[in-house]
Amino acid sequence: MATEARSTLARMLAEVTPGDLTMSFFTNGGAEANENAIKLARWYTGRHKVIARYRSYHGATAGAMTLTGDPRRWPAEPGIPGVVRMLDPYTYRCPAGHPDPCPVCTGAPHLEEILQYEGPNTVAAVILETITGTNGIIVPPDGYLQSIRDVCDRHGIVLICDEVMAGFGRTGKWFGVDNWDVVPDILTVAKGINSGYVPLGAMVVREPIAEWVRDKYFAGGLTYSGHPLACASAIASIEAFKEEGIVEHSGAMGDVFAERLHGLADRHPSIGDVRGLGCFWGIELVKNRETREPLVPFNATGEAFAPVARLAKAALDRGLYLMTHWNVVMVCPPLTVTPEEIDEGIAILDEALAVADEHTA
Repeated sequence: MATEARSTLARMLAEVTPGDLTMSFFTNGGAEANENAIKLARWYTGRHKVIARYRSYHGATAGAMTLTGDPRRWPAEPGIPGVVRMLDPYTYRCPAGHPDPCPVCTGAPHLEEILQYEGPNTVAAVILETITGTNGIIVPPDGYLQSIRDVCDRHGIVLICDEVMAGFGRTGKWFGVDNWDVVPDILTVAKGINSGYVPLGAMVVREPIAEWVRDKYFAGGLTYSGHPLACASAIASIEAFKEEGIVEHSGAMGDVFAERLHGLADRHPSIGDVRGLGCFWGIELVKNRETREPLVPFNATGEAFAPVARLAKAALDRGLYLMTHWNVVMVCPPLTVTPEEIDEGIAILDEALAVADEHTA
């Protein structure tokens, strides 16, 4: 049955999402939003392959975990069929050696080569995190996202942007794609949609897909799809975002973070790279700035991960919780963070980084 909360939230999402993203399908979280996005893309195009990136995380359910590139997918393999990998625009550690122009970091040449091998007529969708989240806060170079959009348009491929982490003000814009004025065919969201108060996610689709599916039965229903309580919490959250200028505040705090974090890099040889937007930053830790050898190896555990574990404990002992992923410290505070709170956290991180500096050349 229709509910006022669900229809109101759908209207509000259509107002804040870019371009002609007009129709929403509600889920319980980000993984289910991505599951339904690839389901819809395959049905809409009549194709089966989905291209996803290596440094990605799209959720822990079967399809979303197969889309995920990082080692968390290994125990779930072989997973669903039809998923093809592409490399990331990771300019600090570019897998192509970052030549100029770089075929990977500019997007189009690398994707076109993959399509040459796979057959563009077999590819339903390209799915990517607009800004890579857990796997390192990797911000794509200017022009990258537009080039991916252009390739997808050229071959009739659905572009799915996963904004479960980057959406709702995290980057200083309503959505990460807004930083580059790109409109995906499907936008998947969760987390920030209602500030995490009640489980909720959504896939939002552009008008051509909405028009195509409007008179069809989409077999994507979930027991709690569009739950009135969850939708009501999202309405309240989006209203607060607007009334309190949260998105704009996040953008302003991005300038504060840029200054403070680059200041840390000037003082600590263990910091190899600082990158981010808004309240979404990553600090990459290295043993040697010249060679860029990571402070801990990829997929490190146990004793191999000890340097970063000791860093995190040193910060926690001083009252600062750090989210880390191998050799990257993620700086992702609440979007209401103040300059004074940023300074407090940075001061603690400044002290704790001495632990990492002990392992540098």
